[in-house]
Amino acid sequence: MTKTAAAKKIDRKIAELDDWRGERLAEIRKLIHEVDPDVVEEWKWMGSPTWSHDGVYAVANAHKDKVKLTFAHGAALPDPKKLFNATLGGGTWRAIDFREGNKIRKTALEALLREAVAYNTSHSAAKSKGPRGARKPVLLAGGNPQIAKGDGDAPVQAYIAAMPGWKRDVGRRLDALIMRTVPDVRKAVKWNSPFYGVEGQGWFLAYHCFTKYVKVTFFRGASLRPLPPVKSKDRDTRSFHIHEDEQLDETLLARWIRQASKEPGWVP
Repeated sequence: MTKTAAAKKIDRKIAELDDWRGERLAEIRKLIHEVDPDVVEEWKWMGSPTWSHDGVYAVANAHKDKVKLTFAHGAALPDPKKLFNATLGGGTWRAIDFREGNKIRKTALEALLREAVAYNTSHSAAKSKGPRGARKPVLLAGGNPQIAKGDGDAPVQAYIAAMPGWKRDVGRRLDALIMRTVPDVRKAVKWNSPFYGVEGQGWFLAYHCFTKYVKVTFFRGASLRPLPPVKSKDRDTRSFHIHEDEQLDETLLARWIRQASKEPGWVP
């Protein structure tokens, strides 16, 4: 089915649901397009609106007493606001049941959708095949991936996909949080590290794998409040370390990212 045909099917479905369920489905659809402008709408599984980005990440179904939004890889996504309330015992799928009178928690659902897109993007990069005979990225000291330098999202996703073990999830969460906090962020891989910056302002953040932790560096960290805990030889630079099984304070990290993105960045 073409994109246009799928979109018309979803339009018709929403119109046929001449009650609160149609309104809720329309709200969900609108939010998905706001979060993921490159989303692909499809009509699958005998009449289910489906949204894809490097693979399916969300499916909606209208039932008699609820609208169900199911995430294909929900079990792997961070859900700090506890939006998932259905299909909790499944293997990889998790869902949100919206019932009459339930309002959409927009900010929390936006964050969850961004995590879903980031999950698909990073895993797509991991699965993509290079030229025949191409080898997996070499892991340097501390398990840090050796990725060719380059601008844009692709080399960053290649780095994240090559991060070993638990560090890959940290990289995925960092990337999603940075994109959520600074939507127009600029990305690159330099010196085997993902760099994030603002066009015309330089770089404000980078991260790097070490044996026991992932180091997140703010190039103008000395200006952030509260101060990131780890000092550097450079008096302007501060960082912090993320260890395995350590609870990531995304609220504090987003606060640092927001502040750092507004400061003049580092220009090599």
